Amino acid sequence: MLLLTRASRAQPSANQRRIAIVAPWHSIEELTRNPVYRAFLDELARLGFVEGENLIVNRYSGDGKLDSYPELARTVVKDNPEAILTGAGPMTLALKSATQSIPIVTIIGDPVVWGLAETLARPGANVTGVTVDAGIELHGKRLELLRETRPGASRLAYLASSSAWKQPQGAMVREAAQSFKLSVAHVDLGSNLNDASYEAAFASTSWTNSDVLLVSDEPEHLSHSGTLVSLTTSVRVPACYPFRDLVVAGGLMAYYRDLIDAFRQLAAQMKQVLTGQNPAEIPFRQPTNFRLSINTKAALKIGLILPQAILVSADEVIE
Repeated sequence: MLLLTRASRAQPSANQRRIAIVAPWHSIEELTRNPVYRAFLDELARLGFVEGENLIVNRYSGDGKLDSYPELARTVVKDNPEAILTGAGPMTLALKSATQSIPIVTIIGDPVVWGLAETLARPGANVTGVTVDAGIELHGKRLELLRETRPGASRLAYLASSSAWKQPQGAMVREAAQSFKLSVAHVDLGSNLNDASYEAAFASTSWTNSDVLLVSDEPEHLSHSGTLVSLTTSVRVPACYPFRDLVVAGGLMAYYRDLIDAFRQLAAQMKQVLTGQNPAEIPFRQPTNFRLSINTKAALKIGLILPQAILVSADEVIE
């Protein structure tokens, strides 16, 4: 459940600062090479905090096991870093439950809806960060794109963990679907996301008549992109994903915030924390635009002719 880098065992000198990176889904190996974390550390270095010089970084992985997040959070807090970088609602909630004093910088949907902040402008506690969605409007846009691929669609499948289905994003998807007159079937991944849970979910007969598929915003999907995309392709249903990486892996389309840009913004907020600013008074940074990536090969594999209007509106077309 818990993995640490060798750097986490080093003892900081007087002029070194120490932070924790807590990834709900990426393995430690992925954390060292993943572009978004590299962007975070590169930007933090540009701002004056360089790993190996004046910064020690402890890395932790939850391996996508949602049930273990509270235990991992307690371990992180026990190690007493000066600040914590994390992401996703469940992991951020677990960390906030474990500490009300250590600053937490997170990338998340709507922190107010999650109960992590009083307002975006003034969070009011020990959590600040970057938002990656625009609430129900974001889910509505994704459903609109799916309806463009299948104008007569009336049945939506929503692929999500058990907890995500019960949490704010699940409620917003159901509300958005209702506005499009779409019935919703939950494709349940359970509580621990692994390849077996995806295979079991896709083997379920409860959603086989669905016309389109929406994949939840859970970042744990990124560790299982190959399995997820392969299974989605096999059922020949148009799918909309929350991350560009899933389109690069062969998924049909994604409507998303640029994560590289978001993690650079997280670095700027981490600098604010490390230089003494109170996270309660550091505003959450909101996205100003979203991007649409489309994979035309994926469309061919499921026998889908993409409308010209979608292709023209895309920021990126992968052929």
